Amino acid sequence: MFKKVLAAATFSAMILSVPVWAQEDETAYRNEVTVLGMGSFVKQTTQQSVDQVATNSGGVLASYRFWFDRHSGIEANYAFTQNTEKYGLTGVDTNSHEVSGAYVFRIPMRRLTPFVLAGAGALVFDPQNFTGASSQTRAAFVYGGGADVSLTRHLYMRAEYRGLVYNSPTYDVSGFNGLDRVTHRAEPTLGFGWRF
Repeated sequence: MFKKVLAAATFSAMILSVPVWAQEDETAYRNEVTVLGMGSFVKQTTQQSVDQVATNSGGVLASYRFWFDRHSGIEANYAFTQNTEKYGLTGVDTNSHEVSGAYVFRIPMRRLTPFVLAGAGALVFDPQNFTGASSQTRAAFVYGGGADVSLTRHLYMRAEYRGLVYNSPTYDVSGFNGLDRVTHRAEPTLGFGWRF
């Protein structure tokens, strides 16, 4: 009799635990890769009566995140945009490369996972077809927030806002000396990612 009760209890425990095994927790995945389309909008500033602004443009952002636990992780990013940096009437066509890293805090929910981030990085401004201009790298403070919407266990959609605070480029052009100033770039993004 005891053996039958023990066997029935063991079998019942196994059957009841099957749904628990089947519910795979999305937060168990520690790695994420995301590719996003992004906008780039630079705030206009003025120094020595010279306006500095960049044309609005679009680009691409690639991101990798590693999660230490359910809430805390880090990310590494690379972004590319093309625009024209303008100083008064003079414009410099520029390829802009962004490399950054950040701490990310998230609040996982059933399908929606909001997050905030803060970190640092570098913007590399590579002038195109402007005689005497050279590439220039500027340090940047990065902050932002957004949300991931789970489409499957692995696939998700991300909407994110990123802000970068940095010193505007002067490309080592003598006419731009002293015209650099702290500015802000807003980067709204939207794309898809894969967690594994």
